[in-house]
This record gives sequence, structure tokens and C-alpha cells, in this order.
Amino acid sequence: MESVIAQNTNTSLKEKTNKVLGVNLQDAKLSKSYLSVAFIALLIGATLGLLQGLNRAGLLELPAWLNYYQVLTAHGLLLVVVFSATFTIGYFYAGMSHTLGGLLPKVRTMAWIGFWLKIIGVVLVVIPILMNEASVMYTFYPPMAAHPVFYFGLVLVVLGVWMACFGGFIQVANWRKNHKGQHLPIFSFFATGVFILLVGGTAFVAVEVIFMIIPWSLGWVDTINVMVARTLFWAFGHTAVNIWYLTAVSAWYVIVPKIIGGNRWSDVLTRVVVIALVIMNITGGFHHQIVDPGISLSVKYMHVFMSLAIGFPSLMTAYALFAVFEKTARKKGGKGLIGWFKTLPWGDVRFLAPFIAMAAFIPAGAGGIAQTTNQLNQVVHNSLWVVGHFHLTLGMSVAMTFFGISYWLVPHLSKRVLTKGMNQFGVVTTIIWTIGMITMSGAMHTVGLFGSPRRTSYSTYFDNATALSWDPYLIFLAIGGTMLMVAAIMQVYSVFNLMFFAPKGETEFPIAEEEKGASKTPYWTERWGVWVVLMIIVVAMAYVIPLTDFIVNAPPGSPPFKTW
Repeated sequence: MESVIAQNTNTSLKEKTNKVLGVNLQDAKLSKSYLSVAFIALLIGATLGLLQGLNRAGLLELPAWLNYYQVLTAHGLLLVVVFSATFTIGYFYAGMSHTLGGLLPKVRTMAWIGFWLKIIGVVLVVIPILMNEASVMYTFYPPMAAHPVFYFGLVLVVLGVWMACFGGFIQVANWRKNHKGQHLPIFSFFATGVFILLVGGTAFVAVEVIFMIIPWSLGWVDTINVMVARTLFWAFGHTAVNIWYLTAVSAWYVIVPKIIGGNRWSDVLTRVVVIALVIMNITGGFHHQIVDPGISLSVKYMHVFMSLAIGFPSLMTAYALFAVFEKTARKKGGKGLIGWFKTLPWGDVRFLAPFIAMAAFIPAGAGGIAQTTNQLNQVVHNSLWVVGHFHLTLGMSVAMTFFGISYWLVPHLSKRVLTKGMNQFGVVTTIIWTIGMITMSGAMHTVGLFGSPRRTSYSTYFDNATALSWDPYLIFLAIGGTMLMVAAIMQVYSVFNLMFFAPKGETEFPIAEEEKGASKTPYWTERWGVWVVLMIIVVAMAYVIPLTDFIVNAPPGSPPFKTW
């Protein structure tokens, strides 16, 4: 009994200390380390992206020691895996520290172990890429085979992610133990959902890499079941997209309303959206394989339905957020059917960047629906249209939300402040990034509809008339990529300026309160064990039968190939 009282006293003391000081310095160091790696990865990844864009437009011939496919592989992995995952973990750990009374020492240790596992893993991944022994691209599809070290690096990256996720689970479990009957703070509720998806999604790719690809790449087995490998990859890849999306959504629901001086629309709706996205997210991976042979039409149809089902919580989000915007704007004097829009804080980069990200998700989401539709997918599959879609989702909806977060999170963690000048610099950065991404993504969408393939370096295909007609659009692709490079440099400068050089001061961790008089949130939303079981059941519905079929009726396996 005395130990319980002491534990509760310690927890209470931590919470009070956090409120007084604003940030736990040890926890801040951890989050800043993750964020620093994220933005360094962004800078390197953007540089590689520019090289790709210039090469794809026929404006740059890469040297013999650095081919297009090396650049493409590194670009994808640095931005899709390193930037996204490290930012997500750093952001949510900062929020858990703030809302749960500081991190437990063992949780902080686990997160540091996860950090160094990821760093070592990334180094092991990059070395064979630089040696031109792993130009297998982000998807690393068999039967193309990289050097085994590449795959060992990926395993360490996944183990690092798991270590951080399980640390998060321990932190949440400790809080719930000391706050029985209370609702988990909404920010940490989002973190729990994201960490569950991270573990669930990466489990599939871990099985693929550890039990299939590594033995195959080492020569321990002669062939690999390509259908099983592709399916396991996309069970992860499809989930990864929605992990980034849910991370961005957490800021849209919890942070942005506070920045504009409003409240959260509904705590019940917010938690239901998180639960729905967790239950439905891992399924739907087959829509990435919708033109693949060997998958029955009934299975493809089921996965299309599951993919489209994710649209429902997205529509709930759109309604809730724009309701908050309008309500807050009208309280501040906004009038007219759309005139209230003018009163929103467009000059505040902390709002401007995530708002543009939200708006970009409208065409990005529509593009996702197109790719889940068999007839439309036949038109765009494996074309640059898909790359354009991907840059709208990750490059705008996710990345721009992350950028907006950085303008308050980094100074908060560093005990510094966002100055008026740096805010204006951020607004300019946001505008350049937006114009660059619209230009590049628009060119990709357009030229993809005209048949320009993805995953290939520049070629006129022996001066074929159709291929030559793509060139004007590819020039716009290069222009957009150049603007993005400029904006990336500006964004990374902003982050490190706010981390080390901005004026000292206190910056709020902005978490919006629920509206007064809102309906009480039912406690069943806290039954995470139930939601995880439901998620597993839905995943089993989606994957057990097709994977069993691929294994029992396995096609001839493939030996490893090196095509570069």
C-alpha cells in the first residue's frame, strides 16, 4: 500500500513539475535527437530527389559511380522510412512526456536503444546502396536481390521502431495503472493507435525479410515465393501510408484548433476515428497489387472495400475540422457563407502549413480511390501518375503537417521561441514548398496519364514520338523538384535555428481542450485490448486465405536476380 502511495505521489510530482517547467529536459533531448535525424534525412532525401527529377527530365546525366536506381532506392528509404518514422516517434514521445507526466526512465532507455538500432540499421542499408549492391528501390521486390547487409539493416530499423513502440505501451500502461477509470489524454491516445499500427504493419515486412529474403539472399535457399513476398510487403506498405496519415491527423485534431484559438469538436468522435483507423488500416494491401495475376477477384474486391472503408473516418475528420474552423472564426467576428475564412490566422506558419496539408488530402484521397478501382488502376498503374499521387499524400499532407508541427515543437523542446521573423520565413518556405509540390506532382499526374512509366531513368525510347511528347511535362517536374529542394533547405535551416539559435523563452505545447458542454466520452473507447483483437480478426479475414493459397499452391519460386 505504501509503495502504491509513493508511486502515485511520484507521478503527481512529475506532472506538477512538467506543468511548471513545460518540458522534461531528458525527454526533450530524446525527442530532439529523433527530430534531428528526421530533418537530416529530409535534406539528404530531397537532394537525391532533385537529382532524380533533373535526370528524369533529361537535364542531368548522373556519373557512372551513381546511377539512377541507387538514387531512387536511397531517396525512397530516407524519406519514406527514416524521415517519417523518426519524426513520428520523436513527436509522440514529446507528447507522451508532456501529457503523461514525464517518461519513465526505462521507457526513455528503450527509446534510446531504439534510436541507435535505427541509426545502425540505416548505415547498414546505405552502405550497400552506395556500393551499387542494393538498387532494389523502396519496395525491394524479389526476385531482385540486394546484398544481405541491406536486409540486415532493415531488420535493425524495424527492431528500433518496435523498441520505441513497446516503450510507449509501457508508458501508457503505467499511466492507466495510476489513473484508473480516467480517459487517456487524447494526444497519448493517438500515440497508442499509431504505435499499434507500427508494430502490426512492420510485423509483416519483418516476416518477409527475416524468414524469406535473408535466407534467399544468403544462398541458404535457392528460390523465393514472389507472391507471398509482395503480399507481405504491401501489408506493411499500405499500413505505413496510413500511419503517417494518422500522425498528421493527430495534429489536425489536437494541435491546430488550439493554435487558432478554438476547441476540439468532439472527444468521442476523435477517439472513434482513431479506433476505426487502427482496426481497418492494415487490411487493403492488395489494392496495391490489383493488377497482379494469381489473386482471385473476390479477394481483390474484399481489399478494395477495406481500402475504401478508410474513407469514412477521413470524411468524419473533414467535417469535424472545418466545423471547428468555422465556429472559431465566427467567434472572432467572421461573417458570411465563406467570409469567415478571412479571419483564420493565415500568417501563422503553425496553421498555414497543416491547413494546406489538409486541403491537399482532398485530391490525394481521391487519387487513392482511383487506385483502388480496377478499371482506373489499369490506366495509371506503374505510371508516373502513381508517383505524383504518392508525393501528394506524403510530400504534402504528411510532410507539410510535420513542418507546421516543427515550428512549435522544436522551440518547445529547446526552451526557445518562434520569432516573428522566423515565422515569416516559415510562411515563405511553406509557399515555395506548396508551389513546388503542385508543379511537380501535377506534371507527374499528367504525364503519367500519357503513359510515362515510373521507376525508370530518362529515355526517349529511340526517339519515339510518344516518349518525346512527355518532355515538356518532365521539364515542369524538374522545376517543381528544384523549388522543393530550395524549400527543404529553408525548412531544415528553420528547424536547427529554432533548436539552437532562437531566443530563449517558453513555448507552449498546444493541446486543444474539448468544447464546454460536450457529451461525456464513454469508457469503452479505452478498451484497447478489444480494438486490437478486432484488428487481428479483420487482418485474418483479409490475409489468411490468400496467403494460404499462395503457399499451398505456390508458383515456381525465383532465384535472385541483379538487374543493375
